[in-house]
Amino acid sequence: MASKTASKDIITLRGSTAIVSEFFGYAANSILYNRGVYPEQSFGRVKKYGLPLLLSQDEGVKTFIANLNTQLSEWLESGKLQRIVLVIMSKATNEVLERWNFSIETDGEVVEKGVSREKSDKEIMREIQAIMRQIASSITYLPCLDEPCIFDVLAYTDMDVAVPFTWTESDPKLIANPQMVKLHSFDTKIHKVDTLVSYKNDEWDEQ
Repeated sequence: MASKTASKDIITLRGSTAIVSEFFGYAANSILYNRGVYPEQSFGRVKKYGLPLLLSQDEGVKTFIANLNTQLSEWLESGKLQRIVLVIMSKATNEVLERWNFSIETDGEVVEKGVSREKSDKEIMREIQAIMRQIASSITYLPCLDEPCIFDVLAYTDMDVAVPFTWTESDPKLIANPQMVKLHSFDTKIHKVDTLVSYKNDEWDEQ
């Protein structure tokens, strides 16, 4: 007699960590492409989250994001990461033009006791999809960056975390009187990620 078994989508701390760190890598690439920080021809097309996305082929960027994801994974798995901010600055003056803020809430019980949670992979993917679509359409709600730009990444961790030797202490690189746009969030049931972009007020808008 045939029988049917139902399986549930179990999310572990390590699995959630992999989802969040991978998301940040793709989100960072998408921001760098859509905000024109690197030339369009330096990106290659891939499919992820059911969407066509672009990944930088620049060796420096690839290495930077790979190393970043390794460190983020360590902090995420220990429950020590509070926020990641991708900052876009003027190459000429270092003035901060945009801050892409990813706030992270971690389920402390999962970190302390090693329990798992349940959530459909498809549901998580749909939530991430919504964020990626908003990043891709950012040209419609953010001012044009009409000068050469560079980027940096800030990590906000618990106070007891030692600064890795490849990182340095930094000021928060804030924007005075910024405009803000709240984007969608996603939740693995272990890590909840809220996304917000703040940007410099155009002087023309203030007149």
